[in-house]
Amino acid sequence: MLRLEDIECRYGGISALRGVSMTVGEQEFVCLIGANGAGKSTLLRAISGLNPPVAGTIDFEGERIDRALPATIVALGIAQCPEERKLWPQISVEEHLEIGAFTRRDKAEITADIERIYTIFPRLKERRRQEAGTLSGGEQQMVAIGRALMSRPRLLMMDEPSLGLAPIIVESMAEVIKDIHAKGTSILLVEQNAMVALQMADRAYVLEAGNIVREGPSKDLLADDYVKQAYLGGSVKRRKRGGGQDGKGGL
Repeated sequence: MLRLEDIECRYGGISALRGVSMTVGEQEFVCLIGANGAGKSTLLRAISGLNPPVAGTIDFEGERIDRALPATIVALGIAQCPEERKLWPQISVEEHLEIGAFTRRDKAEITADIERIYTIFPRLKERRRQEAGTLSGGEQQMVAIGRALMSRPRLLMMDEPSLGLAPIIVESMAEVIKDIHAKGTSILLVEQNAMVALQMADRAYVLEAGNIVREGPSKDLLADDYVKQAYLGGSVKRRKRGGGQDGKGGL
């Protein structure tokens, strides 16, 4: 479905991604783990057309998209739920959902999809006329996910969806993400908790300083000594203090 070949991205003279190659298959759940500043968000922005690569190619369902406009990429079937939600504080919940369908013209189906989002997130129906800036962090994340789903993506990219959320909300978000995947949407997840991300995903990539240093089935990376030492030890310690897999340290 999605294929990146030798992607390089820069910020000015600084190289953020170098020679990155990866794939996401049809109805596959792939996670991307790495430390802060490794280039994970840059990679998602490159796929979305927000930070086009200076070298390499990105193909989606056989069509090259690394020079496509972000709106074109959304229309083709890729949506991103960005880090920190990126909502407009003075726009209502329902207006955000309508904006998520900006590439569509099927008004009756858009209305039906908004109601489906309210079925997934009943809290949003109660808040439908409320300005996004007045919502809790968890409610804002619901809006961000709902907005992304309104484009009917075949690939949903999620950047740190558990960031800043209360444990009980994190648990419910994880269930929502798994349900979205179970219903046929491919997922590319960037998540702060490597342990839980690897437990959710089919395959995984490890990104360090702009380079892919490990890749493979998630179960193999969970058993990989380097990954365990570099990324899973902290998660295990958090779980011992009451975080991690029980929903208090990430998705």
